[in-house]
Amino acid sequence: MPAVVPSPAWAAPGPNAYVANLGSNDVSAIDTATNTVIATIPVGSSPWGVAVTPDGKHAYVTNSISGTVSVIDTATNTVIATITGFTSPRGVAVSPDGTRAYVTNGFSGTGTVSVIDTATNTITATIPVGSAPRSVAFTPDGAHAYVTNFLSDTVSVIDTATNMVIATINVGVGSQPDGVAVSPNGTRAYVTNSGTGTVSVIDTASNTVIATIGVGASPRGVAFTPDGTRAYVANSGGSSNVSVIDTATNTVIATITGFTGPRGVAITRDGTRVYVTNTDASNVSVIDTASNTVTATVGVGANPLGIAIAPSPGPSLTIAKSHTGDFIPGRVGTYTITVGNNGTTATDGTTVTVHDTVPAGLTALSIAGRGWRCTLSTLTCTRSDVLAVGSTYPAITLRVRVARTATGTVTNTVTVTGGGDTTTHTATDPTTIDPDHHKPDHHEPGHHEPGHHEPGYDEAQGKKK
Repeated sequence: MPAVVPSPAWAAPGPNAYVANLGSNDVSAIDTATNTVIATIPVGSSPWGVAVTPDGKHAYVTNSISGTVSVIDTATNTVIATITGFTSPRGVAVSPDGTRAYVTNGFSGTGTVSVIDTATNTITATIPVGSAPRSVAFTPDGAHAYVTNFLSDTVSVIDTATNMVIATINVGVGSQPDGVAVSPNGTRAYVTNSGTGTVSVIDTASNTVIATIGVGASPRGVAFTPDGTRAYVANSGGSSNVSVIDTATNTVIATITGFTGPRGVAITRDGTRVYVTNTDASNVSVIDTASNTVTATVGVGANPLGIAIAPSPGPSLTIAKSHTGDFIPGRVGTYTITVGNNGTTATDGTTVTVHDTVPAGLTALSIAGRGWRCTLSTLTCTRSDVLAVGSTYPAITLRVRVARTATGTVTNTVTVTGGGDTTTHTATDPTTIDPDHHKPDHHEPGHHEPGHHEPGYDEAQGKKK
């Protein structure tokens, strides 16, 4: 079959970490391969937050006193544009497709979020949110943005298609929400509450708080590992430590010490290292995620706050899994699996492998997708054609039969690896089994869909021969 044609090549820079130094009005660029500062870039007054575009070409830096945003060319590490029209800008995030940057405005009073068109570096919309918005994070599909409102004790959820707030989530009186991160599979948002020393876990499907996790004093920055199994939280208060959360259980499994006013958190694409800014010591600590110990300290400018790591040159696969509605005992359900590439280059033509794990209560009937070579017995699909940056392969359809005794919620898990991406990416899809439909209705259309024991039924294909 014809290959998915990649876009024109671009020589991406190395995986640098960019650190906004509040006290010295500059940005430090750290080479993460050597943990040395390779450039110091003057920006506006009191830089606060920083975000790098998905293609790694530019870094956006909020200057809280200047009321501006500096745009850095990461190939030359120079400022190529300064955008005006902000009010005490703090947090910044770039959409997964790289077309927009969202910036929070307002140290106090009514706050807003400014929307930057990254093609023109102009403000195209302003969105009212809560009081003193601090941080912003996008869902992996770019459909929603979550904004922490420090003085409102709320989180605003923005529909990015309309630039309207569609939900406001209360995280508790006096919580003073600060940092926010969305899990790689898009199902959870973690919000640090600096006033209560906790992390609120938001279910992004219902936009409700489903768990509250106690961490250290005055938690600020938070980031997920690429596989979504861990979250690292910087506690800037008296504890001055970093909490490591197991996202499966929403419990703290490790507390790392040796920091001085830790604030910003960023994790390398391969998930092996965590970079934490120490605002009171003017340096950055590097954590080895295998041992959860600090293995290096890098001196930067004065009072570092925000930090972001540019993507490594190469492909970066994404995977998403979804279904529609509740599943019904005794019936057939369908999952849709989609693989994309949000890296800096196309995949390299080596094999891309998708592997699904069906939970107890479900039995796989068929798995197939255009251009994919799928094996039902192992629930594995492979292909080797090149996938361009920003593109997706044709979807894989997985059909399952729901056990008549199934109930509650089951979680289907799928992984993808290969194509030149050394990281294994994971997506999960919690699925509710409808308890009100224990038996099929004999009068409903489709009740006589061929089953395992009917003549002529090809289980591998899910249809009659």
